[in-house]
Amino acid sequence: MNTSNDPLHGKKLAEILDELLDYYGGFEGLSRKIEIRCFCIDPSVKSSLRFLRTTPWAREKVENLYLYVLRQKAKQAS
Repeated sequence: MNTSNDPLHGKKLAEILDELLDYYGGFEGLSRKIEIRCFCIDPSVKSSLRFLRTTPWAREKVENLYLYVLRQKAKQAS
């Protein structure tokens, strides 16, 4: 059985976005961390996912923030 140490392995972009929105209390909090227009101006999950799927630099920022949040949660748990 192949297992990956990559925390992003098998994670859907929608799941990552949902977790970040929960962690930061919605789009307002998330837009303070990542200043991307789709998070700041009339945000919705659907439009944000569409933008992130077609814009590699933005998706990379979201994935990096997600990895940071996972590290913060691990620190809080220990």
